[in-house]
Amino acid sequence: MEKAQYAILRFAKYKGPEISNIEAHNERTKEKYASNPDVDSSRSRLNFHLVEPPGKYRAEAERQIAEAGCRTRKDSVRLVEAMITASPAFFKGKKRAEIKAFFEQALKFVEERQDKKTLISAVVHMDEKTPHMHLSFVPLTADGRLCAKEIVGNKKKLTLWQDDFWSAMVEKYPDLERGESASQTGREHIPPRVFKEMCRLNKQRERLEQLLTGINPLNAKLRATEISRLLDGYIPGVEKMQSQLKKYKGVFAKTAAENRELQKENKQLACSLEAVQRESILKKMQDLKLRHDYEAALAVMQRIPPEVLEIYAGTKSEQRLVGIDNTLDL
Repeated sequence: MEKAQYAILRFAKYKGPEISNIEAHNERTKEKYASNPDVDSSRSRLNFHLVEPPGKYRAEAERQIAEAGCRTRKDSVRLVEAMITASPAFFKGKKRAEIKAFFEQALKFVEERQDKKTLISAVVHMDEKTPHMHLSFVPLTADGRLCAKEIVGNKKKLTLWQDDFWSAMVEKYPDLERGESASQTGREHIPPRVFKEMCRLNKQRERLEQLLTGINPLNAKLRATEISRLLDGYIPGVEKMQSQLKKYKGVFAKTAAENRELQKENKQLACSLEAVQRESILKKMQDLKLRHDYEAALAVMQRIPPEVLEIYAGTKSEQRLVGIDNTLDL
């Protein structure tokens, strides 16, 4: 059986300083992409724009908002980003011109629903595992109000966007299927970047475990320097992961409760479940692994000897380490 091919459309909303980070990622202005190991800089020359940014994202957004006469608050959403792609199987064997045509069709879909004057950038990334487009626009309504909520603000609207997007794309690409929405599955989507960050944290954890194996008062001082260097990134990484995973508390609560049943179902996937059901079950198991990996990241910190912590950063950092919760309270 061939893998299902899904049309994918996701939105993210941004309010202020983070807009510059989004721009740096989208426009590839960073020298290195340590936070995203999937970026192959040697292939970045293959990326292309369907909408060229007229200037800096934040400056252009503020300009449009000012011209529209909109009042803003500190927490006003100034930029909405649509991430558009399809399942990897869809792009397999397609030439650059065919890939470009897919994203041009997607851009046309957005322009029919959002004034093209509000579009700041539409850039297609060819330097990651799966081609995808980041389309950024200022959430101005047809009557000139700044209101992201009205455009993409609730589950009903997001479901409508998903339905319309699939309908528009399937006309030209009949093999595409509509992806499961959060409202259909009852599960909140965990962004791919969280899984990428956990992969990086896992590599650090493995190295930390190697250094802690066989550590004792006699050799602790020798290993402390390397451990300290690793902890400089590891502790903030665990703290960041903790705050991110708390957003998806409901997902993990459900996943933990379903774990035993999932293990049984997983053995029967090939013969008893259709493709969409199989992907749904595997997604749940992926969520569960994410939680287990986080718990393992916490556990390894509890093994760090006090004398190493003292060498690392003294009382202040030791308090910081203790301040990380040992549970997500699920």
